[in-house]
Amino acid sequence: MGVASIGRLMLTMGVPMILSMVLQAFYNIVDSYFVSCMSDTAGITGMGEYGVNALTLAFPIQMLMVGIGVGTGVGINALLSRYLGEGNRERASKIAGNAVFLGFCTYAVFLLVGLFGIEAYMKSQTSDPVILEMGVGYLKICTILSFGSILFMIYEKLLQAVGRTGLSTIAQIVGAVTNIILDPIFIFGYFGVSAMGIDGAAYATVIGQMVSLVLGCIFQYGFNKDVDPGLKYLKPEGKIILEIYKIGIPAILMQALMSFMTYGVNIIFGRVSSSVVTAYGVYYKIQQFVFFAAFGLNNALIPIIAFNYGMQDRQRIKEGIKYGMLYTIVIMLIGAVCLQIFAYPLIGVFALSAETQGLCIRAIRIVTLGYLFVGVNVAFQGIFQAFGNGVRSLIISLIRLMVVVLPLAYYLTTFPNAQDVIWWAFPIAEGAALLVALFFMKGVAKEKINVIPKKY
Repeated sequence: MGVASIGRLMLTMGVPMILSMVLQAFYNIVDSYFVSCMSDTAGITGMGEYGVNALTLAFPIQMLMVGIGVGTGVGINALLSRYLGEGNRERASKIAGNAVFLGFCTYAVFLLVGLFGIEAYMKSQTSDPVILEMGVGYLKICTILSFGSILFMIYEKLLQAVGRTGLSTIAQIVGAVTNIILDPIFIFGYFGVSAMGIDGAAYATVIGQMVSLVLGCIFQYGFNKDVDPGLKYLKPEGKIILEIYKIGIPAILMQALMSFMTYGVNIIFGRVSSSVVTAYGVYYKIQQFVFFAAFGLNNALIPIIAFNYGMQDRQRIKEGIKYGMLYTIVIMLIGAVCLQIFAYPLIGVFALSAETQGLCIRAIRIVTLGYLFVGVNVAFQGIFQAFGNGVRSLIISLIRLMVVVLPLAYYLTTFPNAQDVIWWAFPIAEGAALLVALFFMKGVAKEKINVIPKKY
């Protein structure tokens, strides 16, 4: 990471990460597709749409799990890359060991949530008994058995931090394929397996995550020679954990804001209709293919800039910023164009009512207009994280995901044509965040980049 061409390096590291993140999005949309195809029962019509609504309401907790895992991983990734860039192998090994310890701690928290908090959480969003029963059953399975998801995210970041993104992607692919194969078997009941409905989607998901975890462990301890394994490195050290979370907590909060935003939007959109909530859930999972691709590149941008910042190489830092920004904008532009062109066939895949499909199309038409703003904001957030300025990333996320979008969405629900105009809250919020990000970047350039001596 200190000598290769930055543009090529970012693609070499970024493409596997993009594939990994897109596969993560595929997990979510495959569940929604198969659940939408569930057959009606004698007493319930529209079972598939009920199921998708339940998944939408459950999704913020799943996002929160990912947010804490990814946010912790950002701190691990940036620090591990920096210390390896400085040649401090012992410190890097301790960071890797403490990272695994923190993964177990995170799982313990979500185990408790799964055992004691899921029903209250679902009741805060819906009173429909069918949706409530389906959502509680699905989410309990996903949280109680979440160790596969949480620990794999730790091993994934350890592999990514040393440039072994291909190995982490292989683990992600195998887990995703496992999930895709098991989804119809468990949901509808094939090959002698009893039909489990929406619970089957949950079991397919957690089994796929466990498969990824097993492979992640094998790759980390069998192929990652940049850090030393050993039980002694698992011993928690307060200074290392504090160092990880100095960068990681703002990143965790930043990622968790996506969960809080979705939770808030579910409640706000519920003021309009349940069809709007379902439409938002389907659109959100489709947009993740684009957003996660940008986040995947962002995961390559962070260690590259952090490594060269550790080496104090001003020119390579600037190249990392340039290519990271360029590639992220291109990803979002391609995504926006593709969603606009293929909106109808994409939404038509799901077995939804005509009203819900129309709302999904409306969401795509409006929200994608802000995707270029999203690309710039995501790139800036990665740049800030790479320099250890996690608070600035957090502020950008607050503006994008809470401060502007939720009050504006609530206000738009008061309009007579609320179901058509509420989607404007998202691009407007991204535009507001961009203005602040540009201001912050001037400060980062002055404080972190311009003070580094030029190399001749």
